[in-house]
Amino acid sequence: MSKGEVIILNIGGMKFTTCTATLKRYQDSKLARVLEGGDPDIRMVNGQLFVDRDGSLFQYILDFLRTRQITLPPEFSEYDRLAREADFYDLPSLVDLLNQDRLRQRLEILEVRYSLQETYSFFRVFCSCNSTVETLAGRIAVFAEQPGQNWNHSVSAHDPLVSIPLQRPSHHDLVFQCGTNYSAGDEFSTRYVSIRPDQRKLINGSNVLGLLIDTLLREQFRLISTRTVSPKEKIECYTFERTRRTELLSMSNEQEGASANAGHFKAVKSQSKRR
Repeated sequence: MSKGEVIILNIGGMKFTTCTATLKRYQDSKLARVLEGGDPDIRMVNGQLFVDRDGSLFQYILDFLRTRQITLPPEFSEYDRLAREADFYDLPSLVDLLNQDRLRQRLEILEVRYSLQETYSFFRVFCSCNSTVETLAGRIAVFAEQPGQNWNHSVSAHDPLVSIPLQRPSHHDLVFQCGTNYSAGDEFSTRYVSIRPDQRKLINGSNVLGLLIDTLLREQFRLISTRTVSPKEKIECYTFERTRRTELLSMSNEQEGASANAGHFKAVKSQSKRR
């Protein structure tokens, strides 16, 4: 087969279309060998290469053959199964990348404490990853009515408001309020909260909480627990988690050479066993 020839693969009932050059990217792989002379695990059926393996995981195998990179969704957890598929196709370099990716992923824990009082609400957001807190701090804005204004539940675009900085007790948390706190003792007692990209300035704590939770869910956080910390003080706690990867993993020239040597050694070893 020529390198530019288009070929259809049937992997466990799922069909993929690629060119033979992609399948020959790694010469010691099972897919490259089948194009050169056949393989007992892969056979031609109705003009298609049929492989009785997991088709849903093969998309990652094919993407790796095309790009020499591994890109997995944030919620991906089937490392062992994908590593078995990579081993079946004789792709030790992909197995190495999967092991690297598994080590590099980080589990973030984020906690939102919400205290609802009669006329105002108090929020404290803590996260194990300080860069996430920095990102949230850049999206959450607090505004206050200037002294002398009358308290109102809605704000028009022409109302004179001043920006109030978020409280940052540490690199891992931030604190803010909304509503009117008559016992605050400062001149900016009525506060509104906005969370970008939403343009609204909200004074109601329940509305702010709902928008904050929606924002975290869109950022791939998963709500794992809710609990009441103090029924008397009306403090609720929402705990989220998110698995993040630090970077896209790709093969370097050195890794390519090392994996080629490993593939050659594996082939020589298997030939020795047959003798």
